[in-house]
Amino acid sequence: MSSLKDLLAQRAALDAQINQTQNNERTEAIASVKSLMAEHGLTVADLSGRAPKAPKAPSTVAAKYRNQATNEAWSGRGLQPKWLKAAIASGAKQEDFLI
Repeated sequence: MSSLKDLLAQRAALDAQINQTQNNERTEAIASVKSLMAEHGLTVADLSGRAPKAPKAPSTVAAKYRNQATNEAWSGRGLQPKWLKAAIASGAKQEDFLI
């Protein structure tokens, strides 16, 4: 029967052999993939399987409110513009400026 020391030494030797074999197979696989990529003219970007995304154009929102006097417009998003705040403060309704 083997002693514990012997078994641990065998395990260490097997672990080293496993690591060496994994490294060798990995190196061979990388070389094979590089060769195939060069043969077919592929790049790393081609491997993702997705087409490169085109940059998005900034989205614009149609105006919802318009000041007839100055032709200023507001989409209804974000802070109210000063002209609308002033008009509301002077007694007008926001609905009066709907387009």
